[in-house]
Amino acid sequence: MKTPFILVALLSMASASRADVAGGFQKIQLHDQFWSEGATFGDLNNDGKNDIVAGPWWWEGPDFKKRHEIYPATQTFDLALSSMTSVKAPGFEGTLGSKNTYSDNFFAYTYDFNKDGWKDVLIIGFPGQDTSWFENPKGLEGPWKRHKIFDQTDNESPTFTDITGDGRPELVCITKGQYGYAGPDESDPTKPWLFHAISPDNKYGNFTHGMGVGDVNGDGKLDLIEKDGWWEQPSSLSGNPLWALHPWTFGAGGSQMYAYDVNGDGLNDIITGLAAHGFGLAWYEQYREGKEIKFREHIIMNKETTDNKYGVKFSELHAIELVDMDGDGVKDIVTGKRFWSHGRTGDPDRNSAAVLYWFKLVRAADHSVDFVPHLIDSESGVGTQVVVGDVNGDGLPDIVVGNKRGAFVHLQLKK
Repeated sequence: MKTPFILVALLSMASASRADVAGGFQKIQLHDQFWSEGATFGDLNNDGKNDIVAGPWWWEGPDFKKRHEIYPATQTFDLALSSMTSVKAPGFEGTLGSKNTYSDNFFAYTYDFNKDGWKDVLIIGFPGQDTSWFENPKGLEGPWKRHKIFDQTDNESPTFTDITGDGRPELVCITKGQYGYAGPDESDPTKPWLFHAISPDNKYGNFTHGMGVGDVNGDGKLDLIEKDGWWEQPSSLSGNPLWALHPWTFGAGGSQMYAYDVNGDGLNDIITGLAAHGFGLAWYEQYREGKEIKFREHIIMNKETTDNKYGVKFSELHAIELVDMDGDGVKDIVTGKRFWSHGRTGDPDRNSAAVLYWFKLVRAADHSVDFVPHLIDSESGVGTQVVVGDVNGDGLPDIVVGNKRGAFVHLQLKK
């Protein structure tokens, strides 16, 4: 027998729950349903306080208790309570259920697209599907107006960043077999965005893993980094030229990729996960042979506990962020496990704890480095996106996550 749609208390639908977490963070869980693989923050109501965006809603800061709709939350699934009884549960089937499903919301960003002084919300959907921005109604309730601006966003690590250096962020991704970027028409940002190809049509698939943006060669221009090398931004983008590929293997295809001077020698290295649905976290040390750029692999963590000097091991590093977590002037790694990325079967260690870590970068005078792991939480993990920034305005980086276990914000506590 199936009961009518019920917002039962066990689903924790309405209010956020709180729990203090050892290790310098306070976790706030906004809900335990699966609506998105990403989440972000920004001041959406212009009250000077950051709000949280996750799935079809945004929560008002600073306490994140009051929720507002961005688009209709109509998705449901049959949640079995016994062999004969089930209820209609809200959201996509995540860890509240048993079957593997995917959401239609993989990444979220806030930005004022129409320049009206109110931040809007950009949502990148399931790989191969569309990207849209939702227009802020300036304090009014109800669904936000949707503007579909790109019809096929491929790659599982697309991003929204200023790759061209013109002061305006672009959607960087694969579409229809090519790497490239798309940006709005400033005269009308609601029109479809124009795509500029970086690569030839190499038949890259919807579910290609691993991509990032960073200045690899130190010329002041941002390059595109992917698992098979890096695409060098040319001296001029006039005429939409294709970029030059410098082949190199950076793992099998992980998550977000970064160019950063890890060891302080003046050359930007590459940081990446080795396999989004397997194991591995590494940095690739840049060195030069004449004018040729080469890399040496340094494993931070891999398949065995012995691969990490601190004995840390976890899989499914599907989201990585690089940020100075402790204010020492160097950037650290924030990552974790994308719990049940392919459901309860199919991936290694798929049912292990949904951990969230930050790895402190420690440099030595001889340019050797160490990444010291700090466990933040073991019941949230990451999605395809993990966002780090000062959510509550206390000057410390906080962490926002959306995934199959729900939506979370981890507020860093002052020492």
